[in-house]
Amino acid sequence: MTWHDVIEADAVRAEESPLESARFGCSVERLTVSAGTGAPFSTVREAVLESEADVIVLRYPAEHVGWFAGLTALGRTAVFADSLVYWCLVAGRGRAPEATGDLEVTERVTPSAVRESILGIFSAYGNHYLANPLFDPADALAGYREWALRSAAEGGCLALRERDTGEVVGLATLSERDRRTEILLAGVISRAQGRGRYAHLLAAVEGRALARGADEVVISTQGHNTRVQRAWARYGFEPVQTLLTVHLIRSRLLRERQR
Repeated sequence: MTWHDVIEADAVRAEESPLESARFGCSVERLTVSAGTGAPFSTVREAVLESEADVIVLRYPAEHVGWFAGLTALGRTAVFADSLVYWCLVAGRGRAPEATGDLEVTERVTPSAVRESILGIFSAYGNHYLANPLFDPADALAGYREWALRSAAEGGCLALRERDTGEVVGLATLSERDRRTEILLAGVISRAQGRGRYAHLLAAVEGRALARGADEVVISTQGHNTRVQRAWARYGFEPVQTLLTVHLIRSRLLRERQR
């Protein structure tokens, strides 16, 4: 889900997700309630009742704290899958670290380097898919790899590389729309963590955003991922929106799995 979906799309939007459906072996639909629209729960309720998907991945503004109770009464199993927290940086106001001679930034990343980086960055990441008993964690990680590879193929990828070894130690995939740059996936491999590498990756993204005339950089993560959010705060990002994620699963599928 991009920041555009959160603030600018239709108030309540349901979309089939063919890639996720193929990956997880059941039909998946995305249902998104955009922030600030004032959409009532009745609209969400109607969309859920009309859906024929096996799993609905619903995201809605966290201020609707009473909605979850209503979701449990719609004939599906409602599984809370954490929150998605968005942070924003005004381009040009980031607290970038001093340049270091042992790192370089490149936009040319081989598919193999993308796959290895995603494995090194996200293999232990507690993404929302892990809340769903129907979904295999290995398939979820494969989805991150596919997402990153698509971004790289479209030119929306930056890599942080060590000069002496040529190894990619950090990766960021981007969505660049109008005057906004959104970081879709970003991180540093475990071996390179704790050495300030991540701030250099953020600086590379901010530099690219400024070069194309963007006004802001947006990024998001699961609410539990406080470590990276502290890094964003140090760099100059500020929190702007939180969405709750709920998987609405056909209960018979869970019963069948338990047999």
